Amino acid sequence: MEGARDRSVTAIQSVLEKAGFFVTDTHSVRPTSFDLMARRDSTLVILKILKNIDALDSPEAARLRELSKLFGAQVLVIGQSSGATELGPGVVYYRYGIPIITEASLEEYLLEGVPPFLFSSPGGIFVRVDGNRLRALRDASQLSLGALASVAGVSRRTIQLYEGGAGAEVDVVERLERFLKEPIAEAIDLFSTLEGTVPRKLVTEGSPTSSFAEKESSESRGPEVKGPHRPARTGDPLRDGVFRQLDGMGWEVHVTIRCPFDAFTRGTPGGEQEFLLTGVGTLRSAQHRAEVLLGLARVAEGHAVFVVGEAAKHTTIDGVPVVTTQELRRTRARDEFFELVEERESW
Repeated sequence: MEGARDRSVTAIQSVLEKAGFFVTDTHSVRPTSFDLMARRDSTLVILKILKNIDALDSPEAARLRELSKLFGAQVLVIGQSSGATELGPGVVYYRYGIPIITEASLEEYLLEGVPPFLFSSPGGIFVRVDGNRLRALRDASQLSLGALASVAGVSRRTIQLYEGGAGAEVDVVERLERFLKEPIAEAIDLFSTLEGTVPRKLVTEGSPTSSFAEKESSESRGPEVKGPHRPARTGDPLRDGVFRQLDGMGWEVHVTIRCPFDAFTRGTPGGEQEFLLTGVGTLRSAQHRAEVLLGLARVAEGHAVFVVGEAAKHTTIDGVPVVTTQELRRTRARDEFFELVEERESW
């Protein structure tokens, strides 16, 4: 019997498909860091569906941000509430640099062309100001900073910050728009790059000019990793052995947690950037995950492979190439392994 969460995932999948996205889901594979992956043209989106957004903790957000970087995708969380408080329509919430909206807001954005203009931050709901437009309107009306500040009920310095693209309180923006008789609120593009979606500045009278959103975003990114990449140890001898073999061939192996694939394996065979969604395990686990892996590879425009530690009668499962560890050990070069995967693909 389909539960409330399954119904929500299905409904969001339907909205994306109506908007022209090619969508695959992962929520049948548990646990998983994300529920849906969707592509429309060059836009790739990774979605997480939560009833209560307080369930999004720092480690989970870090995993989503890492997937965003690996896939070159945008991450979006669809939620219903924060604690006992329902999320507001048309408002973008941010947790650890991840944008969060309601299902209704997603539907308005994709199917009705109505983007959100509001974002939530400690202290209330705020609006992103189109600073260039505000400056142009002030210049066209020959208004001084002081005159416009008087209308808005803020300081001259605050008007300068608004013109620099700072966020503002809703009532301040409403006063300015009534006076100027023109809109100055800037829509939030949910499918821009993750860094670009976080409001850069937030200004309230008497507060420092650096925003909470900016501080949260910078703190949540984690330390920059420098130097040569080596796959992390998982503690599983089969996985660690496979990852060492791939690393030795020249593949860049990013071990993943709570994903249908065990590693995001990246290389540049043929002079083009290619990646493999790499699963490792038994034939039984390959049969359980193959369909999801294939769907993700298609949406992400990459490839999938499953490495098993036992003899296999078939070279593919549900279209996903299957390679034994014995075959892997016989393969020395990255290009050779990639050719083997391509030969066994049956899309």
